[in-house]
Amino acid sequence: SEPLSWPPVSAQAASLLEEAADLLVLHRDFAAAVERCEAGCDSLGPGSGPGPERCERVPGVSAELKCSLCVVGIQALAEMNRWREVLSWVLQYYQVPEHLPPKVLELCILLYSKVREPQVMLEVGSSWLSDQTNKSLPEYSSLLELYLLHVLLPLGRFEGAEELVRGCDVFDSEQQLAFLGTICESRCQWTQREEMHSAAEEQQDAATETVLGALSQKLLTMLTLLRRALRSMSSHFYLLPYKKMLLATFLLYLVVVRLDPASPTSLPFIYKLVQLFRQAWAAVFSPIHRPPIQD
Repeated sequence: SEPLSWPPVSAQAASLLEEAADLLVLHRDFAAAVERCEAGCDSLGPGSGPGPERCERVPGVSAELKCSLCVVGIQALAEMNRWREVLSWVLQYYQVPEHLPPKVLELCILLYSKVREPQVMLEVGSSWLSDQTNKSLPEYSSLLELYLLHVLLPLGRFEGAEELVRGCDVFDSEQQLAFLGTICESRCQWTQREEMHSAAEEQQDAATETVLGALSQKLLTMLTLLRRALRSMSSHFYLLPYKKMLLATFLLYLVVVRLDPASPTSLPFIYKLVQLFRQAWAAVFSPIHRPPIQD
């Protein structure tokens, strides 16, 4: 039917849906598209969903409009790399996971599988699939298969997958055997990857220990050489004539500060000071590197 024949609320939501789709596809204005989708869902009110608050007078077109608005909003959020907000954004309009439309649930599973975060949909998918009303939907079998392949198996939940397949009434015996075979094959691949990962970690640990051992040995050798050098330097410094140097400094202080160098009485002290400096100089410096001494 034409949008003009719809109720005013549905017509407003349909107009906002059209604007959101144009902003998403044509103008690539994702933020504005999300705003239009939110406005459209708010205009439909809480009674437009499939929950217990839904009024019997509300036509099914309102629920379809809300689902379409959420689909466009999910795509716009994903384009803005705001995929972490998708589930909470959708649940604010459907309250609980069991009330999510099949198309919205499918899109959420595929989105979080693509970004390698399937654990986000683990509880949501389990709640939806456990609901008795959802089991009568024609999309139930395809969503169950999607949940198995994109959520349970990538997370290594093989026992839960087998229980879900065996307890499912929508699959016949051949389909159950096919899914159980897929689960078994996925379990074998998981085990092989775990073994390869463990072997790689062991090799890396062994290589790290070897490198650390070599570094430790080098460090120990360097510390030993440094200790020997410090010991040799300390023994050399102990042999220096510190007492003579201190005495010469003290005599120099007496000559410069207390005595008059021009006085004849100061000459014996100056002579002894010069001799003392010569002895200290000869003891400290070697003959090769000894600088010249001026009288």
